[in-house]
Amino acid sequence: MEINAESAAASLAEIDTIVARLKQSSFYRGASTLIIVWGALVCCGYVASSFAPRAAIAIWSVVNSAGLVATLATGLRYRRIGADFDWRIVIAVLLFFALGLACGRIGHFGPRENDAFWPILFMFGYALAGLWLGRALICLGVSVAALSFVGYLWVERWFDLYLALVDGGGMILAGLWMRRA
Repeated sequence: MEINAESAAASLAEIDTIVARLKQSSFYRGASTLIIVWGALVCCGYVASSFAPRAAIAIWSVVNSAGLVATLATGLRYRRIGADFDWRIVIAVLLFFALGLACGRIGHFGPRENDAFWPILFMFGYALAGLWLGRALICLGVSVAALSFVGYLWVERWFDLYLALVDGGGMILAGLWMRRA
Protein backbone atom coordinates (compact mmCIF):
# COMPACT_ATOMS: atom_id res chain seq x y z
CA MET A 1 0.00 0.00 0.00
CA GLU A 2 1.36 3.33 -1.01
CA ILE A 3 0.77 6.49 1.03
CA ASN A 4 0.68 9.76 -0.83
CA ALA A 5 1.47 13.18 0.64
CA GLU A 6 -2.19 14.12 0.95
CA SER A 7 -3.18 11.06 3.00
CA ALA A 8 -0.04 11.38 5.15
CA ALA A 9 -0.92 15.02 5.90
CA ALA A 10 -4.49 14.01 6.77
CA SER A 11 -3.22 11.28 9.10
CA LEU A 12 -0.84 13.69 10.84
CA ALA A 13 -3.64 16.25 11.24
CA GLU A 14 -5.85 13.56 12.79
CA ILE A 15 -3.05 12.59 15.19
CA ASP A 16 -2.58 16.25 16.18
CA THR A 17 -6.33 16.53 16.87
CA ILE A 18 -6.27 13.41 19.05
CA VAL A 19 -3.21 14.65 20.96
CA ALA A 20 -4.88 18.04 21.57
CA ARG A 21 -8.04 16.35 22.85
CA LEU A 22 -6.01 14.05 25.10
CA LYS A 23 -4.09 17.01 26.56
CA GLN A 24 -7.32 18.92 27.22
CA SER A 25 -8.95 15.85 28.77
CA SER A 26 -5.93 15.31 31.00
CA PHE A 27 -5.93 18.96 32.05
CA TYR A 28 -9.67 18.87 32.76
CA ARG A 29 -9.33 15.77 34.93
CA GLY A 30 -6.54 17.33 36.96
CA ALA A 31 -8.14 20.76 37.22
CA SER A 32 -11.55 19.33 38.09
CA THR A 33 -10.40 18.12 41.49
CA LEU A 34 -9.03 21.52 42.37
CA ILE A 35 -12.18 23.28 41.14
CA ILE A 36 -14.36 20.91 43.19
CA VAL A 37 -12.25 21.52 46.31
CA TRP A 38 -12.40 25.30 45.84
CA GLY A 39 -16.15 25.04 45.18
CA ALA A 40 -16.74 23.10 48.40
CA LEU A 41 -14.62 25.55 50.39
CA VAL A 42 -16.41 28.56 48.89
CA CYS A 43 -19.79 26.98 49.57
CA CYS A 44 -18.84 26.39 53.21
CA GLY A 45 -17.49 29.94 53.47
CA TYR A 46 -20.74 31.51 52.29
CA VAL A 47 -22.87 29.29 54.51
CA ALA A 48 -20.71 29.99 57.55
CA SER A 49 -20.66 33.73 56.79
CA SER A 50 -24.43 33.71 56.47
CA PHE A 51 -24.85 32.34 59.96
CA ALA A 52 -21.91 34.20 61.55
CA PRO A 53 -21.52 37.48 59.63
CA ARG A 54 -19.31 39.05 62.30
CA ALA A 55 -16.77 36.27 61.81
CA ALA A 56 -16.71 36.62 58.01
CA ILE A 57 -13.13 37.90 57.85
CA ALA A 58 -11.86 34.95 59.89
CA ILE A 59 -14.04 32.49 57.97
CA TRP A 60 -12.81 33.69 54.58
CA SER A 61 -9.20 33.78 55.79
CA VAL A 62 -9.48 30.10 56.69
CA VAL A 63 -11.34 29.23 53.46
CA ASN A 64 -8.81 31.01 51.24
CA SER A 65 -5.83 29.62 53.14
CA ALA A 66 -7.22 26.10 52.83
CA GLY A 67 -7.78 26.64 49.10
CA LEU A 68 -4.24 27.89 48.60
CA VAL A 69 -2.87 24.92 50.54
CA ALA A 70 -4.97 22.58 48.35
CA THR A 71 -3.64 24.31 45.22
CA LEU A 72 -0.04 23.97 46.42
CA ALA A 73 -0.60 20.34 47.46
CA THR A 74 -2.00 19.57 44.02
CA GLY A 75 1.07 21.08 42.43
CA LEU A 76 3.38 19.06 44.65
CA ARG A 77 1.41 15.88 43.95
CA TYR A 78 1.69 16.43 40.20
CA ARG A 79 5.39 17.08 40.49
CA ARG A 80 5.88 13.91 42.56
CA ILE A 81 4.26 11.73 39.89
CA GLY A 82 6.24 13.43 37.15
CA ALA A 83 3.32 15.34 35.62
CA ASP A 84 3.47 18.97 34.70
CA PHE A 85 2.01 21.57 37.03
CA ASP A 86 2.21 25.17 36.01
CA TRP A 87 3.20 27.09 39.13
CA ARG A 88 1.99 30.25 37.45
CA ILE A 89 -1.49 29.10 38.53
CA VAL A 90 -0.55 29.68 42.18
CA ILE A 91 0.90 33.07 41.30
CA ALA A 92 -2.25 33.96 39.32
CA VAL A 93 -4.45 33.07 42.32
CA LEU A 94 -2.29 35.23 44.58
CA LEU A 95 -2.43 38.10 42.08
CA PHE A 96 -6.22 37.86 41.94
CA PHE A 97 -6.38 38.04 45.74
CA ALA A 98 -4.07 41.08 45.70
CA LEU A 99 -6.18 42.77 43.03
CA GLY A 100 -9.38 42.00 44.94
CA LEU A 101 -7.98 43.38 48.19
CA ALA A 102 -6.76 46.54 46.44
CA CYS A 103 -10.12 47.06 44.71
CA GLY A 104 -11.93 46.46 48.00
CA ARG A 105 -9.86 49.17 49.67
CA ILE A 106 -10.34 51.62 46.82
CA GLY A 107 -14.03 50.86 46.33
CA HIS A 108 -15.06 50.93 50.01
CA PHE A 109 -17.43 48.01 49.41
CA GLY A 110 -20.15 47.20 51.87
CA PRO A 111 -20.62 43.55 52.86
CA ARG A 112 -23.12 42.86 50.07
CA GLU A 113 -20.97 44.47 47.39
CA ASN A 114 -17.95 42.59 48.69
CA ASP A 115 -19.85 39.30 48.53
CA ALA A 116 -20.79 39.99 44.91
CA PHE A 117 -17.37 41.29 43.90
CA TRP A 118 -15.22 38.27 44.78
CA PRO A 119 -17.01 35.61 42.74
CA ILE A 120 -17.27 37.98 39.77
CA LEU A 121 -13.53 38.73 40.00
CA PHE A 122 -12.47 35.09 40.21
CA MET A 123 -14.92 33.94 37.56
CA PHE A 124 -13.46 36.59 35.26
CA GLY A 125 -10.13 34.84 35.85
CA TYR A 126 -11.64 31.46 35.02
CA ALA A 127 -13.14 32.86 31.81
CA LEU A 128 -9.79 34.38 30.82
CA ALA A 129 -7.97 31.12 31.52
CA GLY A 130 -10.57 29.32 29.44
CA LEU A 131 -9.48 31.25 26.38
CA TRP A 132 -6.29 29.14 26.47
CA LEU A 133 -7.32 26.08 28.45
CA GLY A 134 -10.79 25.16 27.25
CA ARG A 135 -14.40 26.16 26.92
CA ALA A 136 -15.46 24.58 30.21
CA LEU A 137 -13.64 27.31 32.13
CA ILE A 138 -15.25 30.01 29.98
CA CYS A 139 -18.71 28.51 30.64
CA LEU A 140 -17.98 28.30 34.37
CA GLY A 141 -16.66 31.85 34.60
CA VAL A 142 -19.35 33.57 32.57
CA SER A 143 -22.30 31.67 34.03
CA VAL A 144 -21.29 32.02 37.69
CA ALA A 145 -20.36 35.70 37.27
CA ALA A 146 -23.68 36.43 35.56
CA LEU A 147 -25.66 34.56 38.21
CA SER A 148 -23.73 36.35 40.97
CA PHE A 149 -24.58 39.70 39.42
CA VAL A 150 -28.24 38.70 39.02
CA GLY A 151 -28.31 37.64 42.66
CA TYR A 152 -26.79 40.93 43.73
CA LEU A 153 -29.58 42.76 41.94
CA TRP A 154 -32.55 40.60 42.93
CA VAL A 155 -31.77 38.29 45.86
CA GLU A 156 -32.23 40.19 49.07
CA ARG A 157 -32.11 38.45 52.41
CA TRP A 158 -30.44 35.14 51.55
CA PHE A 159 -27.70 36.45 49.28
CA ASP A 160 -24.88 34.53 51.00
CA LEU A 161 -26.78 31.25 50.73
CA TYR A 162 -27.60 32.05 47.11
CA LEU A 163 -23.87 32.57 46.45
CA ALA A 164 -23.08 29.30 48.23
CA LEU A 165 -25.35 27.57 45.74
CA VAL A 166 -24.33 29.55 42.65
CA ASP A 167 -20.61 30.08 43.24
CA GLY A 168 -19.65 27.04 45.28
CA GLY A 169 -22.23 24.75 43.71
CA GLY A 170 -21.40 26.02 40.23
CA MET A 171 -17.74 25.22 40.72
CA ILE A 172 -18.53 21.76 42.03
CA LEU A 173 -20.85 21.02 39.08
CA ALA A 174 -18.30 22.37 36.60
CA GLY A 175 -15.58 20.22 38.18
CA LEU A 176 -17.76 17.12 37.94
CA TRP A 177 -18.62 17.97 34.32
CA MET A 178 -14.93 18.45 33.49
CA ARG A 179 -14.14 14.97 34.84
CA ARG A 180 -16.33 13.50 32.14
CA ALA A 181 -14.51 15.37 29.38
